Amino acid sequence: MPTYQQFNLPDAGEGLTEAEIVAWHVAVGDTVEVNQTIVEIETAKSLVDLPSPYAGVVTELLVGEGVTVDVGTPIITIDVDPGGAAPSPSGASGEVEGSERGREPHQAETSGGVDLGAGERTGGAAGEAAAETGESAGGGAVLVGYGVAGQTSTRRARLAPTPAAARAPGAAATVGPTAAPTAQRTPAGASSAVPVSAPAPRPSGRALAKPPVRKLARDLGIDLESVAATAPGGIVTREDVLAFSAGAEARTLATYPGDDLPWLASGTVSADGRQTRVPVKSVRKRTAEAMVTSAFTAPHVTVFHTVDVTRTMRLVARLKEDREFADVRVTPLLITMKALLIAVNRHPDVNASWDDATQEIVYKHYVNLGIAAATPRGLVVPNIKDAHRLSLKELAVALAALTSTARAGRTTPTDMSDGTVTITNVGVFGIDTGTPILNPGEAAILAFGAIREQPWVHKGKIRKRFVTQLALSVDHRLVDGELGSRVLADVAAVLADPAQALVWG
Repeated sequence: MPTYQQFNLPDAGEGLTEAEIVAWHVAVGDTVEVNQTIVEIETAKSLVDLPSPYAGVVTELLVGEGVTVDVGTPIITIDVDPGGAAPSPSGASGEVEGSERGREPHQAETSGGVDLGAGERTGGAAGEAAAETGESAGGGAVLVGYGVAGQTSTRRARLAPTPAAARAPGAAATVGPTAAPTAQRTPAGASSAVPVSAPAPRPSGRALAKPPVRKLARDLGIDLESVAATAPGGIVTREDVLAFSAGAEARTLATYPGDDLPWLASGTVSADGRQTRVPVKSVRKRTAEAMVTSAFTAPHVTVFHTVDVTRTMRLVARLKEDREFADVRVTPLLITMKALLIAVNRHPDVNASWDDATQEIVYKHYVNLGIAAATPRGLVVPNIKDAHRLSLKELAVALAALTSTARAGRTTPTDMSDGTVTITNVGVFGIDTGTPILNPGEAAILAFGAIREQPWVHKGKIRKRFVTQLALSVDHRLVDGELGSRVLADVAAVLADPAQALVWG
């Protein structure tokens, strides 16, 4: 006998409650081994590959791609005893013992659990003919999903006239004064409600419309064949053409093509084409929650400083030519990271967090330096563990690894946990400065602006120099104005003269 095991969605880290199925790496019928990657999921923090806890044959994928499910929800069924009897075609979602699967041989499969007569299982003219002649449903048309019954009804099915908009696509339509209404029978136990917006099927051949309507369509540049007809008999009316024209015009008002914005793929476009609604989930949802919590929990204070970084730019150019740094990318951000680490070392009070639950201030004796990274999935803030212990070359290597991992969407929850201080490089977007919001659990975040050449007073003369702006936001519960200003001044001093790092470092 086959033995089915269901794999429930696990908590990928730090108490996450849900995740989205991004891509399955296996299909029904595939053989999997223990620890083989079977699915890629997206949590509120990162993309995670899940390994299989079982070895066997995949019998059912319980959750489709793009669906968000709660932790603990079964997502796949695996037959761990593939040498047994073949699994049921419908899989083994829940009924692993096969109970309630047996049916009487003569029982027909119906959506409501009722055996329908031949006349009731067929629709349109074919069903009427079957009811009149007493033909078995096995020789005529049957509704998909209702199967073929082992017996026929001896009573003619009652015809219930319905609007033309409710006719089945395969039903014959007759146009003219002698046309008789064609009915679609509703299976027992099924709803008889008909969507109001369902268009009437068009007879084969040219679209049906009156001459004034055809002229209106020509004037508006509309192909009648593309207009859905709502009048009986599949006739296109003036209102149909005007409605189609209004919809097409509204869609031309869109200010961007959907193909250029892949994040719109998961959204729902409004009827007029002017809006797309995208569910808030994964990284975007977690970022929003964190920013709201930070903004309305920690009182923010931001201090600013404009600094001449010409000497830093010269150092960057020199390091790019240094053989020691030949295999890494050297940027002004790297020097800024080192400057902030030196400032934190000189003012360790800024490297702290506020524990609201215990009403305690937690001072950290290590620096996990966070780097805010913009990715296609949203903003993430991975951090370099124990950055205070790393040399300039080691910081460069760590920054390169952090950046490539974030862009690939492979940043793990561990990489983003336990940060102590953060840098956000808004200068890469050409922005001078901003008022950054604290990463939750941290007391300081530094915004590093764009570096520009501009007139600057240097040694009593106006010269062209490289200048940038810095902004430091702090949690005012932990960091007062004096401490925050001293930290920012130290960062600026190192950027103005990198040799100062030798004195303080």
